[in-house]
Amino acid sequence: MQPDVASYTDDSLSSLRLHTKGRIIREPPSSGSLESTKSSELDVEKGLEMRKWVLSGILASEEAYLSHLEALLLPMKPLKAAATTSQPMLTLQQIETIFFKVPELHEIHKDFYDGLLPRVQQWSHHQCVGDLFQKLASQLGVYRAFVDNYKVAVETAEKCCQANSQFAEISEVSFKGTYIILSKQTLLYKPVDRVTRSTLVLHDLLKHTPSSHPDHPLLQDALRISQNFLSSINEEITPRRQSMTVKKGENRQLLRDQFMVELVEGARKLRHVFLFTDLLLCAKLKKQTGGKGQQYDCKWYIPLADVTFQTIDESESSPVSQIPEEEIDAMKVKISQIKNEIQREKVDKGKVLDRLRKKLCEQESLLLLISPCMAFRVSNRNGKGYTFLISSDYEREEWREIIREQQKKCFKSFSLTSLELQMLTNSCVKLQTVHNVPLTINKEDDESMGLYGFLNVIVHSATGLKQSLNLYCTLEVDSFGYFVNKAKTRVYRDTTEPNWNEEFEIELEGSQTLRLLCYSKVKQCRDDGENMDRIMAKGQIQLDPPSLQGKDWQRTVISMNGIEVKLSMRFTSREFSLKRMPSRKQSGVFGVKIGAVTKREHSKVPLIVRQCVEEIERRGMEELGIYRVSGVATDIQALKAAFDANNKDVSVMMSEMDVNAIAGTLKLYFRELPEPLFTDELYANFTEGIALSDSVAKESCMLNLLLSLPEPNLLTFLFLLDHLKRVAENESVNKMSFHNLATVFGPTLLRPSEKDSKIPANPTQPISMTISIPPFSLFYLIRCTLY
Repeated sequence: MQPDVASYTDDSLSSLRLHTKGRIIREPPSSGSLESTKSSELDVEKGLEMRKWVLSGILASEEAYLSHLEALLLPMKPLKAAATTSQPMLTLQQIETIFFKVPELHEIHKDFYDGLLPRVQQWSHHQCVGDLFQKLASQLGVYRAFVDNYKVAVETAEKCCQANSQFAEISEVSFKGTYIILSKQTLLYKPVDRVTRSTLVLHDLLKHTPSSHPDHPLLQDALRISQNFLSSINEEITPRRQSMTVKKGENRQLLRDQFMVELVEGARKLRHVFLFTDLLLCAKLKKQTGGKGQQYDCKWYIPLADVTFQTIDESESSPVSQIPEEEIDAMKVKISQIKNEIQREKVDKGKVLDRLRKKLCEQESLLLLISPCMAFRVSNRNGKGYTFLISSDYEREEWREIIREQQKKCFKSFSLTSLELQMLTNSCVKLQTVHNVPLTINKEDDESMGLYGFLNVIVHSATGLKQSLNLYCTLEVDSFGYFVNKAKTRVYRDTTEPNWNEEFEIELEGSQTLRLLCYSKVKQCRDDGENMDRIMAKGQIQLDPPSLQGKDWQRTVISMNGIEVKLSMRFTSREFSLKRMPSRKQSGVFGVKIGAVTKREHSKVPLIVRQCVEEIERRGMEELGIYRVSGVATDIQALKAAFDANNKDVSVMMSEMDVNAIAGTLKLYFRELPEPLFTDELYANFTEGIALSDSVAKESCMLNLLLSLPEPNLLTFLFLLDHLKRVAENESVNKMSFHNLATVFGPTLLRPSEKDSKIPANPTQPISMTISIPPFSLFYLIRCTLY
């Protein structure tokens, strides 16, 4: 059954776009939500095996937590010893107040860790651990005492730092060379944060423990105790950390804070933005000098009653200049290389590892600074505008929503005196909820590093719309610390129940979250490329590695603002996606050696390559992001089947399809070759040649290696190269430079053989850690061959 093609439209947008002529995708059998699918398919044996992995994670987390507590306790003994001398640094009372109950917490968790470790090491499905968690939960009274003293401890530590420079110096500690400086206040919050983490972990453990297991009632009891304790302290801790008293007894609360990039006279500046119940404050984190604690410098503030969101017509600033993609890609490569070095040096925890971590921190900070390009503009009542750069439309809409909602409660403008502003800025140190820039270097040891590989997503349908709209969806995933727009459905016209049924293949680079935004299409388009379409709903789901590791499709529903969007997802880890599987059907073209195909066709270049290139050159040369933007997966598979079957109507099929699907088919053909175009044999030579420092020698080596390729490989490469040159000539329109094209084709045309690639056993480990793919090799080959 064919869909009503008239219901669809293909719209040319300056933003990322993906669309196709409507093709039905058969929905996988419905099996409920993501969680229910997992629970229904996991048998008892698999659930018990998951218990071991959850407990292994708990052990790693406990080890990290004990390190935090030990760092907090490190200065306590010398401080106590000095307190009995004629020149005490702190009084015994001050020491007792600051370190109240910390030794007891350390002892409790040390006993827990020592008890759990041997049980996990001697693991069997009958192993019991519930008694350890029940005992740990029963000792939460120590945490109650710690929480009750928390505010006094922080205030005492701050006063002592201000009064005694020696104490201020020793109150800054560095954990294992990670270059993350944690103040005493941050360390003191660790136990409070630990209760929340432990409760979440108990949820996970209980989920993978069969109800018939002896541990089940013990874990339920521990979870009940932890939840009751957590609910009691949340009411006390949250206001304490996120509010301050202003004049007339009013309570100013912190609603949200985040590190953002501000555009100041054309320069990008890293800021910490604080949204309070009555104002928006932009601050700069000062460098720590002379033993001083963390401090902020206020750059500007706007009362919420005065905040307006600027449009391009109202703003006198020029459109946001974008950093060339090759610079961003080069930085990502550099970051991956540093991570690779860190993995190799982890055995040696000396100065080399410290330098690498510092270098990684610098590179990730720079990437975070240069990558955002989406403008978020606010202005005050006098029309003074401020521009932030963010990478996600989801994030921008979140800020707008929370500000607009709070503005309903703010009716008056006001001004702060210098003293009030200073007090507010100083309070940000205590009130902040985001303590570190979102870098991988700042992640806890027990935090997930995300998924690496490919996520196939089918966007099925949407329900809950109250009026007919022209609706489409976009998908975002996090990568290298920020979110990136990865896919866009076609626009479904004039309906309350759109049925897209479109599949996309999304590359994941340490991703943990999938975001979905639903837009209502409007006719206007901004001059600066900013999307003017109205966001109807937005939602997100966590990408849970255990539930996505299976080969089956996982069905889920994202509910948002009364609208529900049905999705199906399937994850393929990077090591499996890179495996080249020769075709069993030698009469086809996919998975068949290029020499065999050209010999059978009596051609110099495979017909599939020539036909795809011709169609792309006919109507895709000005397509934004051609070859970078994904095509709909079902269209690509349909073309693959047609080429394999030698379908005579394949040209007609291509003429009716989105050009991105044709580009995707060509990339898939090269990716599925049983041997890459540059051959396994010559891979090492190419990588060694590209490393030559002398440019003349490098050029000569590259050209000689090209001439060493088998004739079908060489002629196919030259044919493709000629095409890519013409694509790059339209860079001003399609945004695809030589470098961008090389980035897209490089991993498929030039990569090591499977025996040399050392595929990691861990499916979430970045492939860049174990496979050295020179990202600029193909780029250099293009330059050498053309010039």
